[in-house]
Amino acid sequence: MQPYKKGTKILVAVVHISSLSICRKGNEDLKVPLQSDRLRMAGEQLKPVAGLLLFLNFCMYTIILGIGGWAMNRAINHGFVIGPGFELPAHFSPIYFPMGNAATGFFVVYALIAGVVGVASAISGLNHIRYWDVDSLPAAASAATIAWTLTLLAMGFACKEIELHFRNARLRTMEAFIIILSATQLFYLAAIHGAASRRRA
Repeated sequence: MQPYKKGTKILVAVVHISSLSICRKGNEDLKVPLQSDRLRMAGEQLKPVAGLLLFLNFCMYTIILGIGGWAMNRAINHGFVIGPGFELPAHFSPIYFPMGNAATGFFVVYALIAGVVGVASAISGLNHIRYWDVDSLPAAASAATIAWTLTLLAMGFACKEIELHFRNARLRTMEAFIIILSATQLFYLAAIHGAASRRRA
């Protein structure tokens, strides 16, 4: 009888341990969907933030294109003409703009390039905001990254233009928008990447 009792106790202990492991596994299986749902909801909460930043960036890039187009048109119409017998003035810039300083030409050119790429990245980002999935993220993120790096390049020339002084109110507006865009475009990139990482988790 003693072996029978020992076998019964062992069998009861095995059943108890297996039931505990099954309950623990069931609780873990319940926690995984709850955690994924929370991450998905957090990703959805970033969607309006990304949409607002996208719209704000699109408006500022459009304004930069408008002011930059005006500056380029004026530089073409009233630029410095080099001909026979003409001597270059002191501190002459190879890209001459009559309304600014020596850094204005470089700033306007790179601001126009950043504006065009920024508008294109906003169009690509609009498609991502519409679908808001992992498949549409690479195109939006790559375009936004290129626009951000070009904006940083234009911001460098804007800082140089600010340092040299002698520019009008429209150029000051371009400088302000470029500096603001260097931050807001980065926030937009962080928003779309943050939502994607939460959805993958």
